[in-house]
Amino acid sequence: MNTTVLATLAATGFTVAFFHAALPTHWLPFVLVARARGWREGKTMGVALAAGLGHVALTSLLGLGVAWLGFALDEHFGELFKTVAGSLLLAVAAYFVFQELRGSGLRHHHLPGGHHHAGPACGQEQDATHLEHELRESPLGKKDTGDWAAISGLLVMLTLSPCEAFLPVYLSGVQFGWPGFFVLSGILAAGTLAGMTLFTWLTLRGLRGIDLKRLERHEAGLLAAVFGLLGLLMLFLEHGH
Repeated sequence: MNTTVLATLAATGFTVAFFHAALPTHWLPFVLVARARGWREGKTMGVALAAGLGHVALTSLLGLGVAWLGFALDEHFGELFKTVAGSLLLAVAAYFVFQELRGSGLRHHHLPGGHHHAGPACGQEQDATHLEHELRESPLGKKDTGDWAAISGLLVMLTLSPCEAFLPVYLSGVQFGWPGFFVLSGILAAGTLAGMTLFTWLTLRGLRGIDLKRLERHEAGLLAAVFGLLGLLMLFLEHGH
């Protein structure tokens, strides 16, 4: 049973990490900066990979705090931990439902030096237009700025914007102790880097028509469904014993 649950958590974690990384804010800035500066594909992919590793590292560090909290709750509540964790996951799901109904979307990354725009623009400009506008106002796309400054800006942009959506997954894995934490961290890295590098590479190769706007607009709703199912799974495990 534990193996089945861990496999379910791993699959869920990979799904959350991959589709979060598939949002244009995780890969389109690298493509835009690369085109503005005339970077080769290999260099662009390397920068995207490095930024993804920073993104994963900070998320894992925050996940470490969630794991410590979960272990403390597990020790304090004992057999009731799954009920507590399941209830917390359902609360997280309710928050995402609120965000979805509110239509505000989730927080997105912005290019250093650019201006912030409102959340997802339903029926307005494409994501590329927003990011291109920010790029023109940012030193990242200006050739009079050194490449290392642009690379540093991209690294900071993504590293300091962790994948908060993955943190509840760490809470779900507390029952598996530290091995579960490391497995989920590996899943986080695999899903994030796969999503970022895949869509960066496809866009560099000129593949058009990747419409992820709908996914971005309804990311909160998708996360609500995922964490709602995780919460129910935790409650089922508690009452199933």
